Amino acid sequence: MELAFDGVRFDAIDEGKGPAIVLLHGFPLAKETWDAQARALAARARVVRFDLRGLGRSSVPPGPYLMEVLAGDVAAVLDALGIERATIVGHSLGGYVAFAFYRMFAERCRGLGIVCSRASADDSATANARLALAERAENEGIEPVADAFVPRYFAPDVYERRPDFVSRARAIVAATAPRGAAAMLRGMAARVASTDLFAEIEVPVVVVSAMRDAIVAIGEGPAIANGIRGAKLHVIDCGHFPQWEAPEALDAALAALEREALK
Repeated sequence: MELAFDGVRFDAIDEGKGPAIVLLHGFPLAKETWDAQARALAARARVVRFDLRGLGRSSVPPGPYLMEVLAGDVAAVLDALGIERATIVGHSLGGYVAFAFYRMFAERCRGLGIVCSRASADDSATANARLALAERAENEGIEPVADAFVPRYFAPDVYERRPDFVSRARAIVAATAPRGAAAMLRGMAARVASTDLFAEIEVPVVVVSAMRDAIVAIGEGPAIANGIRGAKLHVIDCGHFPQWEAPEALDAALAALEREALK
């Protein structure tokens, strides 16, 4: 399905019936990373996925892609599909967008799922590294971005045990437009912390943290869960990519969020 507004085209999938849940992908990835979870959830919910601007099959408008702009895209997609409220689940970059969505559209949020993400802003070293990588993407193509991220996506043993995961992830990254990746990197570097939202969040929250995550430190998930009243923490023995590495455990966490969001 193609949705277009404000000069930006989004490639989206809308499947299933029932309460809506939006699955937001990580960087520099695409909606297909959620295939297994979407199949499970679509048996009892309306599942919406789309490629964030500049990534996947969506178009590549000028950047930087601030998290607030991406949150506005989520709202516009919901509007286009006639959905008033939804549970918002974000993996990595998608978690940043989920927090931004709550900040801007709390009344439209039924629940939040934060998967292998963080609420803190980048420190100066991390922000500068993103900006440098954005320059490389524009000058050299997507390969430096793939080299920076793919070797950190999975737990160490996965690279030998499941080379298909590695090749599949690299193919998704390789198909990313370098300008889109650069614009997203600049947006991530500029994002503000979401920790000030913790006291305001009044919807069910599930936080998924991965024990062997090489991108998001293991303490980030518990810090979010401990900061938000009533939030539930699920710690999974995997790397940064529980959708593929530990689908059953992730499905259980999302099912728990879905139950809480419908109470």
